[in-house]
Amino acid sequence: MKIILREDVDHVGKMGDLVTVKDGYARNYLLPRDMAAPATDRNMRALEHQKRLIEAKRKKERAAAEELVKRLASIPLTFPMQAGEDDKLFGSVTSKDIAEALAAKDFVVDRRKIVLEKPIKALGTFAVPIKLSSEISGEVAVSVVKQDTEER
Repeated sequence: MKIILREDVDHVGKMGDLVTVKDGYARNYLLPRDMAAPATDRNMRALEHQKRLIEAKRKKERAAAEELVKRLASIPLTFPMQAGEDDKLFGSVTSKDIAEALAAKDFVVDRRKIVLEKPIKALGTFAVPIKLSSEISGEVAVSVVKQDTEER
């Protein structure tokens, strides 16, 4: 089925693209969520008009994402964690923890955009990638330090 994407869809295409997908995927997922429209003659004519609007929106989102990448690079995150012998952590630092720490510093980032293959379970400094859009990603420095036992 030929459809016109109304927003970026991973592994399918970008906003405004004319793509062919399986009928069930279009009918059951993309169309009900208003992520796409059927590629009818009327929609094709409207697409030409909307491409200019879509391109302007893309440029604006790209500029905002690049600005956020610059701001994220300057913000280090530090997580004091309890560690036992051999500096092995009792817990771990997950993408949810990183998202909450960023939110505390006025950076709202969806935790699903934080690309953390597995939770951090060791002390040290890690560069955690954050995928802000399909083509723009940045990194945030995450330091995991041993929590002082005297603080209790």
